[in-house]
Amino acid sequence: MKKLVYDRHGDPAEVLQLQNLPDPEPGPGEVRLRMKVMTINPADLLTVEGRYGAEPEPLPDTPGFGGYGIVDAVGEGVDRVKPGDAILPLGRGFWSDTVVLDARMAAPAPEGADPEQAAMMRANPATADLMLRDYVDLQPGDWVVQNAANSAVGRLVARFARDRGLKTVNIVRRDGLEQDLRAEGADAVVVDAGGDLAASILAATGGERPRLALDAVGGQATGALAESLAPGGVVVVYGLLSGEPSVIDARDLVFRDITVTGFWLSEWFGKADRSKIGRLNGFLAEQLAQGRLSVDVAGRYPLEQYAEAMRHAAAAGRDGKILFIGE
Repeated sequence: MKKLVYDRHGDPAEVLQLQNLPDPEPGPGEVRLRMKVMTINPADLLTVEGRYGAEPEPLPDTPGFGGYGIVDAVGEGVDRVKPGDAILPLGRGFWSDTVVLDARMAAPAPEGADPEQAAMMRANPATADLMLRDYVDLQPGDWVVQNAANSAVGRLVARFARDRGLKTVNIVRRDGLEQDLRAEGADAVVVDAGGDLAASILAATGGERPRLALDAVGGQATGALAESLAPGGVVVVYGLLSGEPSVIDARDLVFRDITVTGFWLSEWFGKADRSKIGRLNGFLAEQLAQGRLSVDVAGRYPLEQYAEAMRHAAAAGRDGKILFIGE
């Protein structure tokens, strides 16, 4: 099998290494997958760089939080899946063309689903849906503001918000994205050019203050989002694209009762009960079947071209996801 590993933190294009190893055999209660699609997410890059905040130790480690694989062998006692079944594996370490995992972590892929779209189904759409549902009791007509709006999560937030009758302010860092984002469901698009961002947000809403802010950037952006919110509003920080600690004015916390909290999908899955996970999986499967989770793919690479894939995934102004493709 071929898999990517790193034994020190740094630039993923430089510190990753491709290893060729014997195929692992599944033990009792385990299944072996041949991975057909492996997703590349910002969290993967930050983990390799040592900037994610939940880096696995000790190294070496294999990254990768999402993928789509086909069962080709099962261990003793496994009867819930069989060779040939399409699987969306749960866990991490999926930048490998062959993966062995506990059969309980081998979730069936929706029948007939496109492998690429199915591989991307859980991480980004789940993040978008849960952040819109779990923190504020939003009602039709309420405003939500988000940064990194051109990301896969950002586009899905705009789409899911529109479905619920919510209105969104979508912050981007460059011109030329408004038409595409409005097609996704965005009500307002704001280009962050370094001015008074909170004032720009309120200008976009006609003075109505959002109740929920979704922050993928951190740093000063957290404070700007908080400043724009209605009293009692919530900022959900789910990314660290700036690489800087979140900064917020204490007056927003003390006098306007703004809450700042974090969201990490892996932790959510670790704590959620079966009913919540079932609701989420049903929602995602329905959305995928309707063709509503389609995400543009900007590049597809075999594992051997990992350096090119890493540089493409880190490129500014990229439109669409970058994927590893197995044989």
